[in-house]
Amino acid sequence: MSQGPGVRSFETLLVIINNSRLVTLNLKACGFIRRLFYFCSIMYKTFFAILVLLVASCSDDSKYTRADDAQDAGRQFIRASLDGDYARARFFLLKDSTNLFLIKQQQANYEHMNADEKRDFRESSIRPIQILAENDSVTLYRYYHTSNPKDTTTLRIQKQGEEWLVDLKSFFDQKSR
Repeated sequence: MSQGPGVRSFETLLVIINNSRLVTLNLKACGFIRRLFYFCSIMYKTFFAILVLLVASCSDDSKYTRADDAQDAGRQFIRASLDGDYARARFFLLKDSTNLFLIKQQQANYEHMNADEKRDFRESSIRPIQILAENDSVTLYRYYHTSNPKDTTTLRIQKQGEEWLVDLKSFFDQKSR
């Protein structure tokens, strides 16, 4: 196989500049260097694959644990909302288009609050007034928080499969009655 005059393949030639002298080494004679390059390329690929797997396994939902019961789901949803952690609040939300729209609006309202109001929300306590199980899969959670004790709110929490999730749209259905 002819490569032309003065052209040599990488496998047969390694060029090193050493003290302004050009030194050529035959790689077939330097098996150690070739194995070292191969090892480094394999380690690079392995490291990259592990990094990709770690990043892929770190999804948002895996940070949170499912609620054990309706009261826990309601409390965690309310706490996340008061703290401004809307990624966590969405984890405990019944995911349909209406609820996602409502939580987005709630987040926009929170972001427009001044720093003192946000601090009051973060420092407030959740005070349950009544927790009423309508049936085995629906619970009403009536509460207020200490930053606004006159405003009581009732959330509908329903069980879907093994998860307890907050249904925000039922809150607005109750207000319109």
